[in-house]
Amino acid sequence: MFKSLPSFVCATVFFASAGVVSAQEGRAWWSGDWYVSIGAAGFVAPRFEGADSRKLQFSPLISVGKVGPAVRFSSRNDNPSFALLDNGGIRAGIAGKLITKRDEDTDSDLAGLSDVPWGLEAGAFVEVYPTDWIRARAELRHGIRSHHGVVADIAVDAFTDITPNLRLSGGPRATLASAKFFDAYYGVNAVESAKSGLSQYSPDGGVHSVGAGAALTWQASEAITTSSFVEYRRLTGPASDSSLVKERGSRDQLLIGLSATYKFGFSID
Repeated sequence: MFKSLPSFVCATVFFASAGVVSAQEGRAWWSGDWYVSIGAAGFVAPRFEGADSRKLQFSPLISVGKVGPAVRFSSRNDNPSFALLDNGGIRAGIAGKLITKRDEDTDSDLAGLSDVPWGLEAGAFVEVYPTDWIRARAELRHGIRSHHGVVADIAVDAFTDITPNLRLSGGPRATLASAKFFDAYYGVNAVESAKSGLSQYSPDGGVHSVGAGAALTWQASEAITTSSFVEYRRLTGPASDSSLVKERGSRDQLLIGLSATYKFGFSID
């Protein structure tokens, strides 16, 4: 059957279910067996959030995890996380996300709008397995540098092993955010309106998007894992009402891609 599947993250480090070593064992939390997974993903996706045009993009995949209780399921949507609680049915801990820069070099439709600098989102996650073939996961993160808002991602995935090495998974997704997040990515103030030609727009907080995703993952060997994936999101509320989306973009956001990773292990005494 599937081993612990690597989470798909872009140029960042993922500490997966490391857990906390008890004092009775007399060992540091970093002692034990670890793995490193490296690879790449290629995908066709919108040029920016809300764009109506897409382009081929690539991202490195780097993950590091401590071998422990097997994680029954992981998704490409999972952000880097460190489990402080893991009892099999429930996992919870800290989570983070790397935010890339967005400016007019990203797409000419952004000319005249304020740049969104690179940064981070930091917060917490919790995931629950109501059955042995369904996982629900929620993340709550606060922006650092790139924006100062709050973002919540919710996903439910059903998964089944078609063969011992081939897994099909998928389910609904939803994202909610605060007004400060929407202002950074979808707001248009008077100065930006004059420079860009877009109508002024001052968003409130609310539901960002709803959609669904699916993946077919093949564990080719103990070390090599490949995956094909598709994600569809429908922008809603403050995002869909933005003049950037209405006048130059689209509410429909589609991503299709392929990935491959190679995993090897090491030990720390």
